[in-house]
Amino acid sequence: MLAELMREHQRLVILRLLSEDSGYDLNESILHDGINAMGLDISRDGLRTQLAWLVEQGLITLSAIGNIQLAHLTSRGLDVATGRARVPGIKRPSPAN
Repeated sequence: MLAELMREHQRLVILRLLSEDSGYDLNESILHDGINAMGLDISRDGLRTQLAWLVEQGLITLSAIGNIQLAHLTSRGLDVATGRARVPGIKRPSPAN
């Protein structure tokens, strides 16, 4: 149960970080640092797993720059990040955020 709760929070943080970038995209290194800075410890492999899950849901797309993945927020992902849409498996943002 705790593991699933952590994944839901991690997925929301990924979407929120992407939504805060002016180009709606960040590389996995920045996402990794951002998630860990929020107190949601995640490995690089764990991050890649969450990114793949978000791609399957149509919330982000990925492209490669050498060995680094670049995540791009989709319009559906932006709706989820801001609470306008809901996807099971992702924590819903609180109204105060």
